[in-house]
Amino acid sequence: MTAFTHVPRRRLHRRLALVSAVAAGGLLLAGCGGNDDAKGMDHASAKESTASEATAGSAAGTFNDADVSFAQMMIPHHEQALTMAALADDRASDARITSLAGQIEKAQDPEIATLKSWLKDWGKPEKASSGGMDGMDGMNHGSSGSSGKGDMGGMMSKEDMRKLEAAKGPAFDRAFARMMIDHHQGAITMAKDEKKNGRNAKAKKLADDVVKNQTTEVATLRTLLDRL
Repeated sequence: MTAFTHVPRRRLHRRLALVSAVAAGGLLLAGCGGNDDAKGMDHASAKESTASEATAGSAAGTFNDADVSFAQMMIPHHEQALTMAALADDRASDARITSLAGQIEKAQDPEIATLKSWLKDWGKPEKASSGGMDGMDGMNHGSSGSSGKGDMGGMMSKEDMRKLEAAKGPAFDRAFARMMIDHHQGAITMAKDEKKNGRNAKAKKLADDVVKNQTTEVATLRTLLDRL
């Protein structure tokens, strides 16, 4: 008959309780360690994300004097184009002129709002200290070749605008096409200067859009002018 050591039931219960407590403690420590690691990883990821966002925001807000000048000059330039386009509603006789005028309004009105918002974000005034619309009288249409600093090439004089406003029918169509070609070429020159000298990525992108869109419109206007 095999001999065995008898363990009192009370002592056995105490041993089982101790083993269970040790096991439970180990699981608790492991769980806590896992949570700490996860929290550490979350905090690290959050810091990296915040740093990345800050860098991106800083880059998006970077600008220089060329960006400011581009925005300040393009606002009145676009505004005059909208004034010219609005005249086509009850003066143009060619549906293609009316359609192109509507296209100009649709493209340039939102761009004006965008340019104004940038200047506000940059803490800069909408109007430059010199030049702008006040210097419009000294500019003849057809000045699109000029690209001096602060020069809004292609701007119509007050006399030009009076003549356009007084014209109707085919005479308006021809005058509108000629003036808008010069006006667009001035904008294209300013936009190319921004692409070359600007620093703000969004401003340079808008300048690229101006070059592409208005170059296409100039080609269309020239074709129309030949047929009017």
